Amino acid sequence: MNPADEILDIVDEQDTVIGQARRADAYARNLRHRCVFILATDAAGRIFVHRRTPEKLVFPSLYDMFVGGVVGAGESYDGAALREAEEELGVCGLPQPVPLFKFLYENGEQSWWSAVYEVRCELPVNPQVEEVAWHDFLPLAELERRIGAWEWVPDGLAAWRRLRASGIDLS
Repeated sequence: MNPADEILDIVDEQDTVIGQARRADAYARNLRHRCVFILATDAAGRIFVHRRTPEKLVFPSLYDMFVGGVVGAGESYDGAALREAEEELGVCGLPQPVPLFKFLYENGEQSWWSAVYEVRCELPVNPQVEEVAWHDFLPLAELERRIGAWEWVPDGLAAWRRLRASGIDLS
């Protein structure tokens, strides 16, 4: 299926479902929907970082320290977190990602409820070529050094800043 045709739940400022729309329409009309962000680490605690492909509907060719995506109509945040993590990392059999927090991302043009998770991936990754142009597992210190040097997806950067401010231990 074309990602633009995926049906999403449209939600209000309290994250209550108020309707449904195609992803393309939700983006074009700035309809608030739901997304998941999953911080994936390997056995050594390094963080999966990737560059999005130029074909992505939102934030093409930018870097991200989370895997994730939209929550489909009728899908739970938890279900979407596992599905998106396995899809983007190209693995099967991940443990259920652990929820960390939820926040409303708004940048004036776009708005979505964002549920942030973490998962340990000890499996060899084989990221989707349609989603991921480049990837690596980076130590936390290296990721922090790259924040000012690389162009990051703004919603992922907002989630990262909230995660770092939360005091959650990433080691």
